[in-house]
Amino acid sequence: VHASGTPWDDPSGDRLRHWLGIDKDKFYDQSKIAIVPVGFCYPGRLPKGGDRPPRPECAPLWHPPLMRLLLNVELTVLTGTYAQKQFLGKRRGKSLTETVQAWRIYGPDFIPLPHPSWRTVGWQRRNPWFDSDVLPNLRCRVRQLLCQ
Repeated sequence: VHASGTPWDDPSGDRLRHWLGIDKDKFYDQSKIAIVPVGFCYPGRLPKGGDRPPRPECAPLWHPPLMRLLLNVELTVLTGTYAQKQFLGKRRGKSLTETVQAWRIYGPDFIPLPHPSWRTVGWQRRNPWFDSDVLPNLRCRVRQLLCQ
């Protein structure tokens, strides 16, 4: 995103689109899909690598007025623990794995996913139910919504 100015324009975005079962054209179709970050400014890097968490004041300040402008939201894909914490609050599990594994209890409005970074590859291998259970259901739901 820093080079192109386009969110999810990197290998993580490729992985997310693969999970959703859609191509770039559908993913960036603003009439169907809204991309809303937890934080609206880049928080910087951690000393040992990786991004810092979103700034705590951003989401409470900007999400409510923005979400009021988004009409007819039928599915919110929560990528990563920060998004899950913001939208699910105390309803989320004790871990990302527990939250994602319990994806059915958050539907049909929300589906929690791990963040699709390269770190998720190992997580997916350790949790084969994600590929066999979550992804087919996610793709079916996305197809249904995009065909409306």
